[in-house]
Amino acid sequence: MEQYTVTGMSCAACSTRVEKAVSKVEGVTSCSVSLLTNSMGVEGTAKPQDIIAAVEAAGYGASLKGGTGSAKESSRRAGSSTGEEMLKDRETPVLKRRLLWSLGFLLVLMYFSMGHMMWGWPVPAFLAANHVAMGLLQLLLTIAVMVINQKFFISGFKSLWHRAPNMDTLVALGSGVSFVYSTYALFAMTDAQMKGDMAAVMGYMHEFYFESAAMILTLITVGKMLEARSKGKTTDALKNLMKLAPKTACIIKDGKEETVSIEEVAKGDIFVVRPGENIPVDGVIIEGSSAVNESALTGESIPVDKEPGHKVSAATLNQSGFIRCEATRVGEDTTFSQIIQMVSDAAATKAPIAKVADRVSGVFVPAVIAISAVTILVWLFLGQTFGFALARGISVLVISCPCALGLATPVAIMVGNGIGAKNGILFKTAVSLEEAGKTEIVALDKTGTITLGEPNVTDLIPAEGVAERELLSLACALEKKSEHPLARAVLKKAEEEGLNGAEVTEFEALVGNGLSGKLDGKELLGGSLSFVSSQAAVSEQMRNRAEELAGEGKTPLLFAADGTLAGIIAVADIIKEDSPKAVKELQNMGIRVVMLTGDNERTAKAVGAQAGVDEVIAGVLPDGKEAVIRKLREQGKVTMVGDGINDAPALTRADIGIAIGAGTDVAIDAADVVLMKSRLSDVPAAIRLSRAALRNIHENLFWAFFYNVIGIPLAAGVWIPLFGWKLNPMFAAAAMSLSSFCVVSNALRLNFFDIRNGAKDKKLKKKHHGQETAAMFKNESCESSCQPAERPDGNSQGAEKEEKIVEKTMTIEGMMCGHCEARVKKTLEAIPGVTEAQVSHEKGTAVVSMSAQVADDVLKEAVEAQDYKVTGIQ
Repeated sequence: MEQYTVTGMSCAACSTRVEKAVSKVEGVTSCSVSLLTNSMGVEGTAKPQDIIAAVEAAGYGASLKGGTGSAKESSRRAGSSTGEEMLKDRETPVLKRRLLWSLGFLLVLMYFSMGHMMWGWPVPAFLAANHVAMGLLQLLLTIAVMVINQKFFISGFKSLWHRAPNMDTLVALGSGVSFVYSTYALFAMTDAQMKGDMAAVMGYMHEFYFESAAMILTLITVGKMLEARSKGKTTDALKNLMKLAPKTACIIKDGKEETVSIEEVAKGDIFVVRPGENIPVDGVIIEGSSAVNESALTGESIPVDKEPGHKVSAATLNQSGFIRCEATRVGEDTTFSQIIQMVSDAAATKAPIAKVADRVSGVFVPAVIAISAVTILVWLFLGQTFGFALARGISVLVISCPCALGLATPVAIMVGNGIGAKNGILFKTAVSLEEAGKTEIVALDKTGTITLGEPNVTDLIPAEGVAERELLSLACALEKKSEHPLARAVLKKAEEEGLNGAEVTEFEALVGNGLSGKLDGKELLGGSLSFVSSQAAVSEQMRNRAEELAGEGKTPLLFAADGTLAGIIAVADIIKEDSPKAVKELQNMGIRVVMLTGDNERTAKAVGAQAGVDEVIAGVLPDGKEAVIRKLREQGKVTMVGDGINDAPALTRADIGIAIGAGTDVAIDAADVVLMKSRLSDVPAAIRLSRAALRNIHENLFWAFFYNVIGIPLAAGVWIPLFGWKLNPMFAAAAMSLSSFCVVSNALRLNFFDIRNGAKDKKLKKKHHGQETAAMFKNESCESSCQPAERPDGNSQGAEKEEKIVEKTMTIEGMMCGHCEARVKKTLEAIPGVTEAQVSHEKGTAVVSMSAQVADDVLKEAVEAQDYKVTGIQ
């Protein structure tokens, strides 16, 4: 996408005009103009000079952002001040100067026109009875205000000349007509003075609208300044991000440290970072260790420990140690630059809901001009004076506000994107920010999304007479020479326990079975139950325990020495700590949660039960995931969450694709939303933020339409015959000046929205149940195994739940994390009569729903058998 800066726009009618003009250029596939940032994003093969020419032909100015090169390149120069300069608020200082000068002349004008005429304030003697001189003074003061605010007239009449009238046209017409009519009254007054008709002279004094002409311009300038200040605040998040961009780097050149501009750093350069300094580019630590604050990227303030081999990212802060790194990604390729680009691109795109305002804006100004003309004619037809009719027509012109329509959507999108960026949630486009909140079904990849993505030791079960450390030491010795992922899990556990493992001899990896080797003359074996039990004695108790572990989705590894079983080590890709909570939050929002995985059905169902998902679809190949998403889309809007290359087709097929930030570049490129923290709990947060932004847009659009629907009839004098309500043009101008300010201010309220708080989540009505989805796949002979996740009591979470008869709230001590929640939930739901248990380790409660009465003692004993303490049941 090429980005351009557009000048001369003042309202939604302007942005609509520019979009239409550029869209007609050959080679342009899409064009989006943002009134908020005065920017334009263009996709296609059209040449920049042709696009700029089209904008200029429409009556506006345009230039590539950054001046030279592509806009994409210029906006990604995180190391320079280019991005900050593009977002710098240049409007407010100019408007402030205009306002101060306008107020100076206006106050003098108001003193003579209203202070003297209405309240008898003193004036010099030579003016007191000289009405013509008083009129001339008002004329000159008004001209001064009009010259100061000449931009309204230049822009307004220029756009009228191009047959694309905008808000400035309405202001220019309102103020200009007031001035022209007042000038006519002044000349008529001189004629009456010459004829000695003093009654006519006094009558013409009351036909002066000089103060209205000047007041309209001044009040609109007030509104424009307030609007500009507020608009500046909506881009604060992006500007603050850009300020974090490092400007220099300390690289090693010819064995010496040298400070260079960030643009001079090349891939492969060695750079050093001292405590308290920002890391200049993405790299890998080759020497030293430190704690790095990555809040600029993830929003997480807790420092992350880094050692040789660990990756570091540009704009993060080195808090403690001295580190030497090798640059891996520089310039526009750094993670930080890509974040800025994503936020910037999102601001340059347009949300679908904005099309409503665009369609209205295209005809709004011509319609207002027509209404104003009709208003004047109607009042003249009803016998009112020309001055009365003109005042009503001018009021219609200056109260109408197309700006509010144009700003309603982009300000909320910009603020929403800023909040997301601060919390490590990046929406690539305005479309993704709007559509994410409409999600009805969330499909989650298992490995790396719900789970950690790497095997970990979950259980150590030594045989009778064998210590845990002895079992782990034996396993470590045997697994040291294996390259299998399960071996790495065992070695990681041994390292945590301070065990290195002895060197085995005659090591052999038996494909599909396990490992063998000799240690101190003993024959060691390790592997599956079938392999080890065929060569060593395994008791019935240990055999049953191995099968139980397998049923829980874990891989039991058995180890034996000289034909005697030493024990079992269970390894599994454990679920992330926040996964059960994230799934529950999604369900509380009325969203159905489906887990997709290539794992076998048994393992998949075990993980699905721990996470609490509504449905599990197992045994799905990469292309099968895309087919599943296609079918799910028939039931509602689908959001796919994944992290791997195999998730890319599904991410693209879904209505919204969300990529876990720690995943592959392919997945991130294919997604619409990127979660920098790689936390599943950010999925409900992203949807919650989207819903809040969409709600804010609806409020803004309602206000923009409501204001004009109410204001225009009032200004036209529709209510005068009934209630005597009459609107002075000056008050109409004041109302218009505040309208856009109110819209922008409402959008800024989003900054106070807590995206982590699900207390006020509203549920969407679910359209389908999990069993229906599974049946649909089975009917079409889908190769994958598509089953709802089973609960321990045998019921399917995708099926209709039994009618709740009673609820009890248990207060429980000792729960520390999501795993504790899952454990208590599983225990309670295994009790006959319990249909559901909603457990929260943060609140220390479990809300138990039952289809039949269950004694408190039964509930208490079940929970306390898991080593938790029940302190109360209500």
